Amino acid sequence: MTGSVHLPPFLAACRRQPVPHTPIWIMRQAGRYLPEYRQVRSHAEFASLLRNPELAAEVTLQPLRRFPLDAAILFSDIMTPLQGMGVDLSFEPGPVVRDPIRSDAAIDALAQLIPERDVPFVLESIRLVRAGLPAAVPLIGFAGGPFTLLCYLVCGRPSKEFGAARSFLYSSPGAAERLLDRLADAMAVYLRAQAAAGAQALMLFESWAGLLAPPEFERFALRAARRTLTALRDIGAPLIYYVNQGSALMECVAGLDVDVIGVDWRSPLDAVRRRLGPGKAVQGNLDPAALFAAPEDLRQHAGRVLDAGAGSPGHIFNLGHGIWPDTDPDAVARLVDYVHERSSRRAGAGAAGT
Repeated sequence: MTGSVHLPPFLAACRRQPVPHTPIWIMRQAGRYLPEYRQVRSHAEFASLLRNPELAAEVTLQPLRRFPLDAAILFSDIMTPLQGMGVDLSFEPGPVVRDPIRSDAAIDALAQLIPERDVPFVLESIRLVRAGLPAAVPLIGFAGGPFTLLCYLVCGRPSKEFGAARSFLYSSPGAAERLLDRLADAMAVYLRAQAAAGAQALMLFESWAGLLAPPEFERFALRAARRTLTALRDIGAPLIYYVNQGSALMECVAGLDVDVIGVDWRSPLDAVRRRLGPGKAVQGNLDPAALFAAPEDLRQHAGRVLDAGAGSPGHIFNLGHGIWPDTDPDAVARLVDYVHERSSRRAGAGAAGT
């Protein structure tokens, strides 16, 4: 009997090891589509909720009480560590930076992040979640990708195009690289602290790097992400990298030293695997809109994702992006049950044939 037998399915899939079923978790699985989350939010502002370890842990655990998900992900926000670096921001409801960072002086003014001092509530939330999770359900810690953070810092608020941030790369490439390096190092420190507190896998969300052409993605976003992720390799926890709208960038990320590549819904998983080459697990990639389909149609959509991901070991079922707030929780329950049931039958058939 190998050691892989004792790994929870999510962690085994991250390592491309045999699993009894395809593990599933859902991006933004703790959030506004759950009535119990809305109940908590009715008594706490978003910013207050993030900084309250007991409430953040409660929200993290809520979807696990409803659904037999194979992993939990910490309830937090990618902007949280930036507040610890001295960035004055608010949520309205998206993040708004009072003084956008567009100069060398503003970059130099960013404070060094010391997680135990600056974001102790995040680390305490992790400890509380781990204490409340079943042993077979790992906890995922996460951070925003450096380029995504740069987008908010330079633009000052959410945007469809993030034109100010993208033009900053062209007009001030040296300053952009300095800012990215500062953010990359801070996110490495932040994720390392999350692992020390009990996170068992670490994910870097690059929400906006898909806006870049491949040369700029490689020079700026990927270079910074590699700096973060390389600094974490000695931890031993699986590393996951996700680029929203990243279908055109898969060849670029193929050489990144991570365990799992998250994939949005715009490319089939089997095609992505061919572009990534061997050695990477994949995570995804059902369109979040598919959860609004009729039950039988939802099973067909999920089945196609399972089939596309089944060609080689290492598939973690997920949506291609975060779940929508008006999603019916019953649809999530049907999806989780179907993924487990169908993939366990396939795993059993494979074992019987060996």
